[in-house]
Amino acid sequence: MTINEKQDEIIAEFEFLDDWLDKYQQIIDKGMSSAGIDPKYKTPENLIEGCQSKVWVMAEYKEGKVYYQGESNTDIAGGIAAMLVEIFSGHTPQEIIDTDLYFIDRIGLKEHLSPTRSNGMLAMIKQMRLFAIAFKAENENK
Repeated sequence: MTINEKQDEIIAEFEFLDDWLDKYQQIIDKGMSSAGIDPKYKTPENLIEGCQSKVWVMAEYKEGKVYYQGESNTDIAGGIAAMLVEIFSGHTPQEIIDTDLYFIDRIGLKEHLSPTRSNGMLAMIKQMRLFAIAFKAENENK
């Protein structure tokens, strides 16, 4: 499944929800049902800078693709991390770098997140892309 197909799936999950309380609940449910992050990766190195809550994200590179794990100590940030992990995992570094994350606007996240949560989400995206850039650079030099 492509990154855009994954985004379209998430958009479809939110389309029938009119009330923002229901949308927040959907985000929370995403976080609750995700695998989260292996406790051994809940280290200071994997903490995302710029998030008000604690968010850990780590990445592995296997067979040309990047696989992420992510989790937060708060419900909304955890749900956002889970959605980003779902969208980006299993794709090449270049696909991750090039992706337009249009699902954020389409489900209304941009206008319904507080500035601190919005900054946190952008920090998660930036860190996930930095992992992809590092894996790409590392493997181009082999």
